[in-house]
Amino acid sequence: MLKKSFLLLSTALFISACEPDSLSDVPGRLDTVVPNALPPMSMFGTPNPTAPARSNAAMARDFLDLSFQMESGRLIPVLSRFEGPVTVAVAPGAPATLSRDLDRLIARLRSEAGIDISRVPYGSTAASITVETLPRARMQRAVPQAACFVVPRVSSWDGFRAARSNARTLDWTTLTTREHAAVFIPNDVSPQEVRDCLHEEIGQALGPLNDLYRLPDSVFNDDNFHAVLTGFDMLILCAYYDGSLQSGMSREEVAARLPAILSRLNPGGNGAVAIAPRPIDRDWIDAIEEALGSRQPVPLRIAAAQRAVAIATNQGWQDTRLGFSYFALGRLALSRDANASVSAFIAAGNNFRRIDPGSIQSAHVNMQLAAFALSAGDGDRALSLVNEALPAATRAENASLLATLLMIKAEALEIQGRMSEAASVRLDSLGWARYGFGRDQDVRARLTEVAALSPQNRS
Repeated sequence: MLKKSFLLLSTALFISACEPDSLSDVPGRLDTVVPNALPPMSMFGTPNPTAPARSNAAMARDFLDLSFQMESGRLIPVLSRFEGPVTVAVAPGAPATLSRDLDRLIARLRSEAGIDISRVPYGSTAASITVETLPRARMQRAVPQAACFVVPRVSSWDGFRAARSNARTLDWTTLTTREHAAVFIPNDVSPQEVRDCLHEEIGQALGPLNDLYRLPDSVFNDDNFHAVLTGFDMLILCAYYDGSLQSGMSREEVAARLPAILSRLNPGGNGAVAIAPRPIDRDWIDAIEEALGSRQPVPLRIAAAQRAVAIATNQGWQDTRLGFSYFALGRLALSRDANASVSAFIAAGNNFRRIDPGSIQSAHVNMQLAAFALSAGDGDRALSLVNEALPAATRAENASLLATLLMIKAEALEIQGRMSEAASVRLDSLGWARYGFGRDQDVRARLTEVAALSPQNRS
């Protein structure tokens, strides 16, 4: 139950191979591109989730696979959840933006998932879920590679450390009913990363304990394309807390009640045809995790990504696992072989567009290809790719992706000589960048990196 830092889709890593070898080659115009004072931080307003399009039979299968198995493959014997009202408390020291994002999340859980959940002051009562923030380095000394994580039966970092000597205490598979859980989030990362951790870890504190790579529209997927709970996730949680279910039920008991529950909650899914997914392949998962890890040299990681592509192709997969395999290969090949990288991103994009043309996955691919187009001086192509991606990035509330797309758009507009439009778009990008990247120096660094892609800014 952790959000893995090595799988976070940080756009900061993806365009670096398109940059010139040295920013000393970039003319002084970049000094005017980066402003001395940044605009206020932009934050998302009313959520706009997309309802799941799959059949209720497929929803039931996904519910069971998410709820009765851990990521490791260990089986979970019974359904566990909080019974009665759920309360959430935040320990002192949390970043300023966390409170607003938590309130938005709780409002969505109440309205979309129908969960009786509310905030309570820290220390006033024993909260069902306690959110505690601490420096990332301190957190990762205890759980390496974790961007954030959630554990059962404890309510504080000190309680977690004390419980580590008793593996059963922190073992989700031993639960029948959930009473307390603690979510640990770094306090020295961007507002967006804090928000993303809130969504995934509170989502898992409440409901499913597994992640499935096959899910194209869920945060319960280690590809981390989705940053906030989706329409699919809210329907899963709504079913999780339906009155027809209760803690302690077996998989068979839950499976018997799910059809009626989903028919009532999601009548639009009654007539759709269910297509059985391809089975999980541990070799593919191992290849993907090796490719996206940081412990191996880049050539070995590229080889692992190529192995993931081969496995997905040989298995005949047509879901987003094939696209993600190509996407990982494209990301890794950036620093070694630009042509191979472009080919891999195009293959990924073809897969994602076939499944859902307006998806967040397609938007990530478009950002990569737009960066290549900008570097080649093709402003028209860069603009087309960016404009196609912007709605998905906005709907998915991915500020770092949105900011990067707008920065690329500004440079593409300048190639076309549309200077006033470029200035306006660039200013808009900075508000989103403050939420997506955090520190002012990180915002300015991203703006400089994108500007350096344009031939107009290279000697």
